[in-house]
Amino acid sequence: MRLRLMVTENFRGAILMVLSMVLFAFEDVFIKLLSGEMPYTEVLAVVGLLGTLCFVLLLKLKGGRLWTRELVRPIVLLRSLGEAVGSVGFFMALALTDLSSTSAIQQALPLMILMGAALFLREPVGWRRWSAIIVGFLGVLLVIRPGLEGFRPVSLMALLAVLGLAARDLATRRIPPHIRSDQLAASAFFAVFVSGLLMAPVLGHEFVMPTARQWLIFGICMGFGVGGYALLVAATRLGEASALAPYRYTRLVFALILAFIVFDERPDALTLTGAAIIVGSGCYMMLREARLRRRMLREAGFLSP
Repeated sequence: MRLRLMVTENFRGAILMVLSMVLFAFEDVFIKLLSGEMPYTEVLAVVGLLGTLCFVLLLKLKGGRLWTRELVRPIVLLRSLGEAVGSVGFFMALALTDLSSTSAIQQALPLMILMGAALFLREPVGWRRWSAIIVGFLGVLLVIRPGLEGFRPVSLMALLAVLGLAARDLATRRIPPHIRSDQLAASAFFAVFVSGLLMAPVLGHEFVMPTARQWLIFGICMGFGVGGYALLVAATRLGEASALAPYRYTRLVFALILAFIVFDERPDALTLTGAAIIVGSGCYMMLREARLRRRMLREAGFLSP
């Protein structure tokens, strides 16, 4: 009975995870559409501002406080900085390169997080998972292809996004649990808003007043983002992390489909091969982590042999 319930919850969690990835893929499309019509620094700033307002409203509805001294902790500031760097890199990559290649490189995030956990948090990582990391980043090189004819330096912005978001997630592991998630999200979005404002004069971008249509797209974009986030949280609370993790990669599948339909992108063989290698390495790494976790629980007596 317990096994059947677990399978059912994992199945429902998988459906919610896939739906979450669909919404995130659509959010990426709308961000790229907006970045083609106005400076991407303005898109970055507006998304950061709208995200800040959303989570401030959530905090008010829950009776929480936006500002506390906890937000100036170095680890919280590091998380916000990672969010800002990751968002800047991602928005630049979406604006200046193909959606398909940007999405493919983004799939290396779990590999980057594991490598950071091993190097900076001293978490044990065996040779099998190190091998998965190395193979996965070889896949990233196939997508970026440095030194080859198809190399575009701006594609490195997607890799910068992976570095920033990995730093954000690693910092999150060290943040005390009493600091509210909504408060962290609001501060991170505010850092994104400030980043857009500061980058605009440096790059010579002049902000323009969005049209009614563009404001509508911004609203739809935020709706997809908030909806995707809510479904992601619901999925992770419902199913086992190890069972749901591979479904995160469906975001790449939907991104490739939408890139073809909306932007007429046709990724070449190297990009598709690199994406497959990245996804395969990530799935192997997650399965390996799940096995190690079950072994530890079994040795601790929490699971029967």
